[in-house]
Amino acid sequence: MSAAKSTARRPARERLLAAADELFYEEGVHTVGIDRVIERAGVAKGSLYYTFGSKDELVRAYLTRRHEVRRDRIVARLAGRENPREQILAIFELLEELYAEPGFRGCAFLNASAEAQPGSAAEQVCETSRAWVQALFVEMAERLNASDAHALGRQLVMLYDGATVAAQLDKDPSVAADARTAAAALIEMMTTPDKSCTTAPATKAGPTSPSHTPSPQPH
Repeated sequence: MSAAKSTARRPARERLLAAADELFYEEGVHTVGIDRVIERAGVAKGSLYYTFGSKDELVRAYLTRRHEVRRDRIVARLAGRENPREQILAIFELLEELYAEPGFRGCAFLNASAEAQPGSAAEQVCETSRAWVQALFVEMAERLNASDAHALGRQLVMLYDGATVAAQLDKDPSVAADARTAAAALIEMMTTPDKSCTTAPATKAGPTSPSHTPSPQPH
């Protein structure tokens, strides 16, 4: 079966989301108009409005899927690692792999939030996804018995964010290794050796997925 025939057999929703994912990530949510998404997806214009209702809701669906993919990749990487220190460092190892992928253009949520209007779907999903990342790092810091788990969690998120921006601007995936080294130093500084091995799954921290209703949680 040809690629064209395979694409044509996919539901309109999946084709629209695939097109939106490519175009919004490559060029920006604000820059890309509905007509370009429809053309890339190869569907009738009415299909977009019937399926999503508006561009704003298409953006919501695009970012929600991005959040779910990121969450699932992190959870999969943490699986089998019970020590919170190992889990934290594993996230930075995953980042280096993501930065090296063809087409990497930085954080989809940072890019979208820079263009988002107050109260928009983009802002809502970015805030929800952000809350999940923050909660995950804080929860792992708590299991490390850090002297100040909230502060350590926030500092780890700053390393996570900074590495992503640096990888995009410098086009250098290896910055994730530098961030990992810095994360290890932070953990060492804010924990004691005999209290850094509390084990428990860290895969349930924070919200699991943005919803279609405004979330009160703060990307």
